[in-house]
Amino acid sequence: MIEFGRRSAGPPPATTLVDILDRVLDKGLVVAGDIRVSLANVELLTIRIRLLVCSIDKAAEIGLDWWRRDSFLSSAAAAESAETAALRERVETLERLLGEQAAPISVEHERGAPPA
Repeated sequence: MIEFGRRSAGPPPATTLVDILDRVLDKGLVVAGDIRVSLANVELLTIRIRLLVCSIDKAAEIGLDWWRRDSFLSSAAAAESAETAALRERVETLERLLGEQAAPISVEHERGAPPA
């Protein structure tokens, strides 16, 4: 006789802490909540809590990689910020040069001369 869906009479397999941590770090765990303190329908304080627990790989996969851009935590971020500052300086210099070149053209255009 064939029996379907019958399980053994033994207890279900035990889940260890390692199994739980492995699953949480692999899939991620989000805890979110708001705490509001009010007195006579006047909100005095609001605290918004957002907690994400996951592995670094999972965080990078979903776009949460702030530690790579934090200059306190990453030496590469410090180099990036120096590069960003240099690029900003170049853009400002180019904008200044373009502004200086545009000023004579607009003055000539106001006088009736064709723009160059």
